[in-house]
Amino acid sequence: MARPTAIVFLGGIGGSPAADMVAGCHRAVTRDTIERAQQSGAFRQVILVTEQADDMPPVTIEPGGHPFHFGSRLKEIIEKYAIESPCYVGGGSVPLMPASDMRAIADQLAAATDTVIANNFYSSDLVAFTPGRAIEDIQPPAADNPLAQLLVAQAGLSQIELPRSAATLFDVDTPTDLSILKIHAGAGSHTAAYLDGLDLDTSRLEQVVRLLNDGDAQVTVAGRVGSYVWSRLERETACRVRMLSEERSMNADRRAARGEVCSILGFYLEQAGMERFFDTLGRMGHGAIIDSRVLFTHFGLTPTVDDRFYSDMGRYGDINDPFVREFTRRALEAPIPIVLGGHSLVSGGLLALIEVAQAGQPRGG
Repeated sequence: MARPTAIVFLGGIGGSPAADMVAGCHRAVTRDTIERAQQSGAFRQVILVTEQADDMPPVTIEPGGHPFHFGSRLKEIIEKYAIESPCYVGGGSVPLMPASDMRAIADQLAAATDTVIANNFYSSDLVAFTPGRAIEDIQPPAADNPLAQLLVAQAGLSQIELPRSAATLFDVDTPTDLSILKIHAGAGSHTAAYLDGLDLDTSRLEQVVRLLNDGDAQVTVAGRVGSYVWSRLERETACRVRMLSEERSMNADRRAARGEVCSILGFYLEQAGMERFFDTLGRMGHGAIIDSRVLFTHFGLTPTVDDRFYSDMGRYGDINDPFVREFTRRALEAPIPIVLGGHSLVSGGLLALIEVAQAGQPRGG
């Protein structure tokens, strides 16, 4: 069986202190991902596609290309190296995946035919498939998210979805994800060292983790929460969970772009106002985890990357949008710990927080 080739893409989202911080974490995660792939012994070769190759482990380096187009560049790499079994990994994705899991994926791919293996078929950032020439049968996507679906729909490959876990579903999109990684023992050595050098306030996150282990506590979770994550919360935490799952796939289905997103929580905020809204959250439970992007989209807002990131960090004084600034300030000053973030917080992030709770204490605690 031919060993697969790992292809890691590392882009750049910098441009401001908050974005640079997340981009720095992507670099650290990429170093760990490459080293874990090498430690697994399961890959014939590791190729890193990036414009920022400094301090990376010794691998084959390919530039991103100008102008950059994800699908076209992936196709070029596969054709250039005649890769029969490519395993694509996004630079900031799967930061909790150990070398043993990577080996299992590579072994499964090496034994397969006409198959695509993905961590999430609806929004993939780890996609392994065979044969590599199947890339020629699809319309090259501009981003990695639809890659697995296209390989099934247009190239006719069979699909295998990896078991859902923090290792397969958690990735780094926002500062909240950095905070989760900081308190999780599964972060790689480069990632852990990078995060330890950042001034991240994880106090609210750690309070919520303690609530997960409290049989007398109730935690409110709101946003794009899948049934699998909800069931894991119910089965594997001691607290009671008040769940409000809404507007899943709002971006993939383009409801957000068409202005069709509506949220029950958002309608209540409209009617109650900020003060009563957060007072009600305090009466509903002892802590809250909120996918704030659903609320922002409900109100027709498209906050900048900086505003979203500073909101996640609780730095309301740095936020330009008045609604986002006031919402963040109220969340920070609420009588209960409230954690704000994006979709990753209420998907792989929640699974990672369950693991932190099960460990008994956060890393470094």
